[in-house]
Amino acid sequence: MSARSFAWLAFLFLLIGSTPAYAHTRSETHSTWTVDGRIVRVGVTVPDLEAARIGPHGGRPSDAAILAYLAPRVGASAGDKACPAAFPPRTVLAATGFRRAELAFDCPGTAPISLRFDAFFDLVPTHVDLAQIQFANGDFVEQLFTADGRTLDLKKSEGGELGDAGLFRFVSMGVMHIFTGVDHMSFLLGLVLISRRLKDLIFVVTGFTIGHSLTLGLAVTGLIRPHAEYIDALVALTIALIGVENIVVSLPRPTKLALATGAVLLAMAALRLLGYGTLPPLLLIGAAIFTTCYLFISGHLQDTGRLRMVVTTVFGLIHGFGFAADLLESRLPPEKLAEILVGFNLGVEMGQLTVVLAVTAVVVAAWRLRLATPRPITVDVLASSLVAVGMFWFIGRSFA
Repeated sequence: MSARSFAWLAFLFLLIGSTPAYAHTRSETHSTWTVDGRIVRVGVTVPDLEAARIGPHGGRPSDAAILAYLAPRVGASAGDKACPAAFPPRTVLAATGFRRAELAFDCPGTAPISLRFDAFFDLVPTHVDLAQIQFANGDFVEQLFTADGRTLDLKKSEGGELGDAGLFRFVSMGVMHIFTGVDHMSFLLGLVLISRRLKDLIFVVTGFTIGHSLTLGLAVTGLIRPHAEYIDALVALTIALIGVENIVVSLPRPTKLALATGAVLLAMAALRLLGYGTLPPLLLIGAAIFTTCYLFISGHLQDTGRLRMVVTTVFGLIHGFGFAADLLESRLPPEKLAEILVGFNLGVEMGQLTVVLAVTAVVVAAWRLRLATPRPITVDVLASSLVAVGMFWFIGRSFA
C-alpha cells in the first residue's frame, strides 16, 4: 500500500469516527454568589456546550431540565443543616452561547454558612467552576470549585482573603486548558510536524505565543469582544490549514490543492448566502482568499520559516480568543485581572511547551531507535488526519 493510500484511509477513518464537534473539552462553569445576612443568592452561568451534557442525546436542554439538574447540586448550609430555598429556582436572560440560572437560600440562625457546588462533576470529573462571592460589607473573594473541593466555608473566606483561586490555580487552569483541549493540542502537533529544523520550530512557536498572548489580554480586558461561535469554527479551520500546508510543501505543484482549499471555503460562503450555516459570508470569502494565497506562496518558497512565523501569529490571534472563552463570562474584578491573565497565560505557555517538547522527544527517540517510518509517510498520515479532524470540527461548528 502506498503512502498516499494509507493517508487517505486515515482520513476516512477519522472522518467516520470523529467525536461531536465540541469547541473545547475543558469543562467549566461560572457562579456568582451574594451573601447578605441570612440570604444567599447564586447565579450559575453554563455554556451551551456544558448544558448539552444534560440535554436529551446531547441536545439543548429545556429550562426545566437545567433547573432540575442544578437545584439539588447547588446550595448553602448553616452548620450541619441545608438552607431551604428562599424562592423557587429560575432561569434568566444570558449572553449568546450561555444559559443562566438563579437560586436563593435562607440560612436562619447564627451557624457558619458554607456554600456547595456539586454540579457537572458526575458528568466530567475534571469540571471546574469559577466562583465569585460578594459579602454585604463589600468584601469579595474567589474560589475554584473542583471535584476535590466542592464546598467553601465562608467563615474562613470572609475578610477579603482570596480562597483557593490564587495565581498558581490560574496557572493550573491554563495548563489544563492545553492538556484537555483536543483542538489546541492538534494545532500544536501540526506546528511540530511542519518544522523540519529547530529554528523553524522556534519561529512558529514564537509567532503562536505572540498572537494568543495579545488577543487573550484584549479579550479578557474587554477591549475586544469576539463572537465565540465564530472563534470556535476558526480554531478548527487553523487545524485543517496546518494539515493542508504540511501536504502542500511536499508537492511539486501545489497550485491545485491551494485552489481547492479556497474553493471549499467559497462554497461555504455561497451556502451561507442561501441561508445555511452561521459564519458571515465575508468572513468565509476573506478566509478563502487568505488560505489560497498563503498555501500558494508556502508551496513555492524554499524557506518559509519567517513567513510561517507571521502566519502562525495570525493563527495565534484566533486561538487567543479561544483561550479567553473560559474567562470572558467570569465578570472578573479589575483588581484581579493582572494576576489572572499572567497566571492563565503562563499556564498556557507551560502546557504548550510541554506538548511541543514531548512530541519532539518522541520523534527524536523513534528516529534514534530506528523505529520511525519514513518522513513522507508520517507527514502524509498525520497531516491528512489533521485535515480530517479540522474540517469535521469546522463544518460542524459552522452549521451547528
